Amino acid sequence: MIPKTRNDQPGFDLIIVGGGPIGLACALEAQKARLNYVIIEKGCLVNSIYNYPANMTFFSTSERLEIGGVPFVSNNNKPTRPEALEYYRRVTDSFGVRIQLFERVLSIRREQDSITVTTDKEVYLAGNVIIATGFYDLPYLLGVKGEELPKVKHYYKDPHYYAFQKVLVVGAMNSAVDAALETWRKGAEVTMIIRKPQIGERVKYWVRPDIENRIKEGSIKAFFHSTVTEIREGEVDILTPDGPRTIENDWVIALTGYQPDLEFLHKTGIQLSNDAVRKPAYNPDTHETNVEGVYLAGVICGGMDTHSLFIENSRVHAGKIIAHILERAS
Repeated sequence: MIPKTRNDQPGFDLIIVGGGPIGLACALEAQKARLNYVIIEKGCLVNSIYNYPANMTFFSTSERLEIGGVPFVSNNNKPTRPEALEYYRRVTDSFGVRIQLFERVLSIRREQDSITVTTDKEVYLAGNVIIATGFYDLPYLLGVKGEELPKVKHYYKDPHYYAFQKVLVVGAMNSAVDAALETWRKGAEVTMIIRKPQIGERVKYWVRPDIENRIKEGSIKAFFHSTVTEIREGEVDILTPDGPRTIENDWVIALTGYQPDLEFLHKTGIQLSNDAVRKPAYNPDTHETNVEGVYLAGVICGGMDTHSLFIENSRVHAGKIIAHILERAS
């Protein structure tokens, strides 16, 4: 029997939660299999990529970001954020991908022979659900007094906004390094607060010499083995190996990483490992979780280990999942 929605409209063979590249890849596979599907995305199309810094360049070459067999042609060997947004938009448009944007999924609940998906706009029924929500939703917080002030940003977009301002960048990975260099080049007075003894090992190899040279010459000030202890309007307290210091400040850009919404998986009934990784339970051959008919695709499969799965090596998840759905239906 075809499930019904709350408004008594036909339900779906498959609901995909998340409209990023992996969610889109799952949709394209579902289309090829002639499944009745829809993507539900809480933000805009490929929302995570949209929230990347405006001038970001990907680490990978364009062909490794392709989905659905559609060539991704970029001006240079490594594509930029605007090129990726254009590529995924064109793929979505060309294939007529069915996607509901700016609709947040609140809960997923297995009930007898169907799955109820409740959003902030509707209630749906589906035979299967793929969760492909990535890990860009929840920033790691500093956990210090004053972090709630409007001057503190956990996402960085465009450097012009910070021109001629005193900017404190917290972090030492790609996003933090990009923010430090770009805002400095727009005239900001930049200070970096880095918990470890050096710039992150995974910083893009063509960017690392730039930031290290700027720090060495003193253009960008960096405090290693240091942390932020309090944020106030006009200044920030930091703890350095030489003791506490207070520095003048207009903006804090805290780019200390992001984490997946694992509590959402837990509420769905998906088991998580008891260690720090909190890896969700799923069959690596089919990507089905311990909740029948609920699958995981993309970075979310790694739990808190967000550095093992990327667009490049997660695209294959779509084929595995759709093959299993078809096998079970036959």
